[in-house]
Amino acid sequence: MTTDPASPSIYSLSRRLRAGETVYPGWVNLADPLLARAIAQSRLDGVVIDMQHGQFDTATVMQTIGEVAGVGKSTIVRVPVGDFAMAARAFDMGAAGVIAPMINTADDARALVDFVKYPPVGRRSWGPMRAMDLAGRSDATAHLHGGADETLALVMLETRDALANIDEILAVPGIDGTFVGPFDLSVSLSNGAFVDPNSAMLAEALAHIQARTHAAGKIPAAFGGASVRVRALTDLGFRMINVGWDTVYLDVGITAMIEAAGI
Repeated sequence: MTTDPASPSIYSLSRRLRAGETVYPGWVNLADPLLARAIAQSRLDGVVIDMQHGQFDTATVMQTIGEVAGVGKSTIVRVPVGDFAMAARAFDMGAAGVIAPMINTADDARALVDFVKYPPVGRRSWGPMRAMDLAGRSDATAHLHGGADETLALVMLETRDALANIDEILAVPGIDGTFVGPFDLSVSLSNGAFVDPNSAMLAEALAHIQARTHAAGKIPAAFGGASVRVRALTDLGFRMINVGWDTVYLDVGITAMIEAAGI
């Protein structure tokens, strides 16, 4: 692991995104730090761990960030709905970014920023000892000043209200980008009629979110999953798209090995 305070590997994802790159992390729901480490050792650019719908708790989040850091990659944490205190703790533990679900208004966005950004932007309290350890840093002030570039606050846009308020949300200082949840967005736009991340009715909304986020100079990200959707989202201009998720990796790998063995 690098000990260069200017570019610690735990922040490689956030730094690459701020530099304008497109990145493709993996996704983990199962709260097994060693599984996340194995995924991070692949060609994927890092790992997103899901507290909202996965099985992670505070302890396994900390352990997983450490395991992923051990192979020189970054972790982003999707926190439970409204759990901005956990978002701040994720940064204290060494996360490069957090994804906050169900951000529907500028007030929601400001509440997130208050927890996860240091003054003068927010009111985050000091306590990133684990993050400093993983980054190989001993200078607290250097870590404080690096926080603006090294950590990302991404807001999930997954409702009609969020779409209507997108420009106001993006105008909140400290919000670094958006993250589209196509499953929830399909439920919202269909008024609860279906769940379909590939629905044609999402096309206009996805293009709108990407365009408004890009126009605001911020990072558009989305849940990819299936390879064909990853390609489509890349072509639309999204810049962080996860490729698959943990149980899919296992299923595809097992299926390929069985087929190769001819059994």
